[in-house]
Amino acid sequence: MKAPLPLAVIGVGSLGYHHARIAHDLPNARLIGIHDTDHRRAAEVADQLGTRAVGDLDKLLHEVEAAIVAVPTSAHAEVALAALHRGVHLLIEKPIAPTLAEADRILEAAARRGLLVAIGHVERFNGAIRACADFLDEPRFVESHRLAQFNPRGADVAVVLDLMIHDIDLVLSLMNRDVVATDAGGVHVLTPNVDIANARLRFAGGAVANLTASRVSAERMRKIRLFQRSGYLSIDLARGAGEFYRVREDLDLEQFTAGAGALNQIVERVEIRGAEGEPLRGELEAFVSAVGGTGDGVATGADGRRALAVALNVLERIDESWS
Repeated sequence: MKAPLPLAVIGVGSLGYHHARIAHDLPNARLIGIHDTDHRRAAEVADQLGTRAVGDLDKLLHEVEAAIVAVPTSAHAEVALAALHRGVHLLIEKPIAPTLAEADRILEAAARRGLLVAIGHVERFNGAIRACADFLDEPRFVESHRLAQFNPRGADVAVVLDLMIHDIDLVLSLMNRDVVATDAGGVHVLTPNVDIANARLRFAGGAVANLTASRVSAERMRKIRLFQRSGYLSIDLARGAGEFYRVREDLDLEQFTAGAGALNQIVERVEIRGAEGEPLRGELEAFVSAVGGTGDGVATGADGRRALAVALNVLERIDESWS
């Protein structure tokens, strides 16, 4: 039996709190302590979870083998490089960094020391995404909508880096092809950064993804639809469920009757329901396993850099649309 992995959580705001909550309960990890520049917040979370709030980050890093970085994006590189310098494996919340130069510094530091860097693209662990794997067959068109009500958390960056990047990572992993052209538009509404954005990504081979993200919506929505020659996948990421519509194997067009219910004569509906469980927990379990040299499924640092590169290109196209 391997000893539980000594683990720290750095940054215990809204999302970091949930990382710490789950990490505290993982059987194959041991939450050594948490750190936050807001010492009062750190003390409150430590008291709730029965762990330690450590004000000296360097001291905490000396006590662990792995850490979760959930600080504001602007501080990712500073915190990550300090941890990597101490030989600590990392799970960094998305995006990996605000710039490609900072992302490269993180990845180069990890490579020099042979350390794992994983990125918190948690939608990869959505049960419905995992359950639809058997139905995927080279999607030709993807459409996603990620709408949220305004929350100051994450507003330090554009909605493309805050929300849309989830779907950018998903389509990159599902398509498994390079983006060859990008068109985008967006506006700022409540913050100095872009709050609503739409991007159209064209992939090698001709496939297209149309992504919409908003953090100033009256409704919440996290849906993705994939169209391919074999059928149509509709996934509600919030529910962790969806459906696959495919042409019936027993289709006989000579017996087709137009009118009500005609569609049911042509296609069959297959329900998709993901396994129960919190995606964030699945992500942390995969990270801990990966540090131990087993398991897969985590978004790697290279994956995070690739998603960031596409996201920054989307922002460039938005800037161009204003000029």
